[in-house]
Amino acid sequence: MPKIVAQKKDWLKLGYKIFSEKGVSGIVVEKMSKTLNCNKSSFYWHFKTKKEFIREMVNYWVNNKTKKIIEITGIEDNPIQKINKLIDITYCKMPYSDFIFYLKRYAVKDKTISKIIDDVDNQRIDYVKKLLIESGYKDDEAQIKASLLYKHLIGFYEMSRYKELDGCYMADVKKEIKQVINI
Repeated sequence: MPKIVAQKKDWLKLGYKIFSEKGVSGIVVEKMSKTLNCNKSSFYWHFKTKKEFIREMVNYWVNNKTKKIIEITGIEDNPIQKINKLIDITYCKMPYSDFIFYLKRYAVKDKTISKIIDDVDNQRIDYVKKLLIESGYKDDEAQIKASLLYKHLIGFYEMSRYKELDGCYMADVKKEIKQVINI
């Protein structure tokens, strides 16, 4: 017999995983409730609508894939160490990396989500810009280099989405990044 209520974080983690694999079409409450071994009313206990659920998932993504990474890299002693830590974290092959791919497709229909994505993109670029300024780059140059690095990351994900990466890929990534900044 299924339990009545799953925890909110269980729904969000499962939703994040499914959304990363299938996009919004994979978010089917009935199927998710079976996976969580609970009644689908549990979903509506935590979320009024599917749209609200997706917005909560986006908040989960912002907190775990941007704010938490900034926190982790912020522990390092100097800007170059922070940048290297950031590269190590963001360029590692992670599960669910297609989340942003599907989210950007969904954002075409939802301007609120589109704005959140733009804000996250800007927050990420601004963070790298700040680190570059701390390491000696001038403001304008830091802005351009931060933007280039972010676009490199996006390109990296797109080019490696369905590939098995060899053990040397990070050395290649750092060699490419060294063409843009001194790390």
